[in-house]
Amino acid sequence: MTVSDRAHELATAAAQAAADKKAQDIVIIDVGDQLAITDAFLLASAPNERQVLAIVDAIEERLLELPEKAKPVRREGERGGRWVLLDYVDIVVHVQHTEEREFYALDRLWKDCPTVPFVDRDLVEADATAGSAAPAE
Repeated sequence: MTVSDRAHELATAAAQAAADKKAQDIVIIDVGDQLAITDAFLLASAPNERQVLAIVDAIEERLLELPEKAKPVRREGERGGRWVLLDYVDIVVHVQHTEEREFYALDRLWKDCPTVPFVDRDLVEADATAGSAAPAE
């Protein structure tokens, strides 16, 4: 895996921020061996424009809260809210409307690249809570 520690930190923080806003199909793709311009792509989707923009805002806020604050060097597509790209140099975030995600199929385009594991912490906590519940009598 060629994802740098910084790219991994940014990608997982951004992925969690997206998950917190109910993004769907969150995937982190290690493109470092294929592209010289970035280490990873974060792909996420939402069923409507308003949610796409809410996810984008949440990602930007979360990455600004990191100890080493991160601001995007480029932000594209916000006006339409169908596909917003945030370029953080180490990672590039793509938040797409579900229809754009299916049509452009970036997952398929980069299918030969490895993915970086991401597990929504809320799902882990929910599983842990469900497993520790006292049995009913």
